[in-house]
Amino acid sequence: MSQWYFIQPGQSERLGPFDADQAFAYVRQHPAALCWRQGLSGWQPARAMPEFAEAFESGLPQDMPPIPLPEQLARMQSDDIDYRIVGNDMPFVEVELDPGESAVAEAGAMMYKDAAIEMGTVFGDGSRQEGGLMNKLLSAGRRIVTGESLFTTVFTHQGRGKARVAFAAPYPGTVLPLRLAEHGGCIICQKDSFLAGARGVRLGVFLQKRILTGLFGGEGFIMQKIEGDGWVFVHAGGTLVERDLAAGERIDVDTGCVVAFHPGVSMDVRAAGGIKSMLFAGEGMFLATLTGPGKVWLQSLPFSRMAGRMLAAAPQTGGKDVGEGSVLGGLGRLLDGDNGF
Repeated sequence: MSQWYFIQPGQSERLGPFDADQAFAYVRQHPAALCWRQGLSGWQPARAMPEFAEAFESGLPQDMPPIPLPEQLARMQSDDIDYRIVGNDMPFVEVELDPGESAVAEAGAMMYKDAAIEMGTVFGDGSRQEGGLMNKLLSAGRRIVTGESLFTTVFTHQGRGKARVAFAAPYPGTVLPLRLAEHGGCIICQKDSFLAGARGVRLGVFLQKRILTGLFGGEGFIMQKIEGDGWVFVHAGGTLVERDLAAGERIDVDTGCVVAFHPGVSMDVRAAGGIKSMLFAGEGMFLATLTGPGKVWLQSLPFSRMAGRMLAAAPQTGGKDVGEGSVLGGLGRLLDGDNGF
């Protein structure tokens, strides 16, 4: 009787041996698995084996993508990590690593990690494609231009089994997981939106070529360009909205609400309306326009808007005193320690 062995694409943990019944049951639960038995030249997709044909006749989505072959997996530039997002208003992402896998994150983003994960600091974005000193300097220079630190923190699993590391969002909002291979290998993001990602993703610079868009588009002339084929986690303020624009379809957006978009989307600005609307509507003088084709992601609470409200309410900076409504007024806040001197 043949003994079957299985692995999950992108992972090194081998399962088995299984007899025929056990293997059939495993394939029904893990249709993307790769399998091997004596007589096969190498690891094969389980759905390609006639022994498991009945497992795929029902119960699987019709739009399931094809299983990547071993040679395709070998071409992957980024580590194939697993993750889960915890929380709603103040979320964090927990990344699960196999031995030898790494995740990269911005300095100060880590929340916790298992002891088997070692933390290191690298010059640039931590991708495998940086090469020599000149490439690392260029990578670090791109990070400075986009407002990031010179260095990236790399978390590598040096133990056995699985280990986890978590990264927390810096302010209330949403963590958006994106697998770059499913978005053409590239997305354009607002500055400071990158939270973490798989080792191998590259952080670059996207320059706005239109002068008015750079001046009044809300993102400046420089945005982040994230390239690769692995998972990245982007942070947005407030609630996240995803729109899939058809070719030529346009939406008008507040200039601070653009989080990310596909490279095929054109970003421009236009006047918010007539002189009266521009001066008194409260929406600013310009709106950002996004024209398809491609996906765009919008945020309901830009950090600049939240920071502006907090600054306006801070008495130390001349704002109005909008405290917690103590019946004792200022004396009550003096007693509970809320006043700074």
